[in-house]
Amino acid sequence: MIGSAIQSGLRIMAAALFIVSAGGTALAQAESESEALVTESRLSVDRLMADKDFFQLPNFIKNAKGIYIVPQLVKGGFIIGAEGGSGVFLARGTDGSWSAPAFYTLAAGSIGLQVGGEVKEVVFVLMSDKAVDAMLSSEFKLGADASISVGPIGRGVEASRTTDLTSDIYAFSKSVGLFGGGALEGAKIFERESLNTGYYGSGATARSIVIDRKFSNAQADKLRETLP
Repeated sequence: MIGSAIQSGLRIMAAALFIVSAGGTALAQAESESEALVTESRLSVDRLMADKDFFQLPNFIKNAKGIYIVPQLVKGGFIIGAEGGSGVFLARGTDGSWSAPAFYTLAAGSIGLQVGGEVKEVVFVLMSDKAVDAMLSSEFKLGADASISVGPIGRGVEASRTTDLTSDIYAFSKSVGLFGGGALEGAKIFERESLNTGYYGSGATARSIVIDRKFSNAQADKLRETLP
């Protein structure tokens, strides 16, 4: 019984990963991983802003200090849950313009009664300088600091503070699939150094990209122009 249940859980996770792989195959054939991630991030935020269920998102972005877009966040598991996906982080400058994107990965895991599989696109809107500084730290743990919390808004978001409109970060999420059980906690966000240097060249770090603005890539211009 236990063996068959574990196999079933693994099949669920494999199915979720297949959805992600299939969705990005065409882009991956024409672009590098980093280029595809920028393109997918632009398409994700554009879709969410155009969705009537997320009518608040454009106004949130207009007032944001930064934005972290994860176009494909995979969640799946049996007993042991796991969640992960790469995305791009942009910061707004003092002149109101958006920086070039830096590459980050979100990873989380927990143990509990969890069965299911899910793929979702998530936009984290950073509303304070404190949140931007946290993103630029060596490793940022969502919810670890009481002053930096995730305030979910919109359909499909894992809600813990749906009425809290004073958070530093707001998460807008659209899900495909069903995941039951306890919520995953302790999500960590960390820089993808290899993608940053691969996309911009030697010496490119998240801070030098989004704050110092020492690096740029014309391929990301469409993403920057998409953001209000």
